[in-house]
Amino acid sequence: MAAAHLPASPLVVRATDGRRAELALTGDIGAEVLRPLEERLGAPPLSEADEWIVDMSEATHLDLACAYALLRVATRWPVAALTIRGARRTVHRTLRHAGLDTAAVMEDLGVAEGSRDSEVAEGR
Repeated sequence: MAAAHLPASPLVVRATDGRRAELALTGDIGAEVLRPLEERLGAPPLSEADEWIVDMSEATHLDLACAYALLRVATRWPVAALTIRGARRTVHRTLRHAGLDTAAVMEDLGVAEGSRDSEVAEGR
């Protein structure tokens, strides 16, 4: 399935074979994208997937309401596995405050965050 972009949202969905959904959340994920984010998370192919992998390595900010949207969807359907990868320290903290650390496997948290910050400071 081709990647589908959600208008005015930092969400890209890549679903493979209907059983596994791969999501990428990028940039500043603020409250203004909450409604379209919830709609997209609750619609096929995501609602039909047995496994979710959420790449948050490019997310710079996550609003608490959006973290709760991920938690609601993850606990509403019998998702076999929810894995969140690459969240920066501040994004991970928001995910933890929402309780996603109890519903998801968190991998590669804050990977190279220091190097990202130094690259920004150096103008790369």
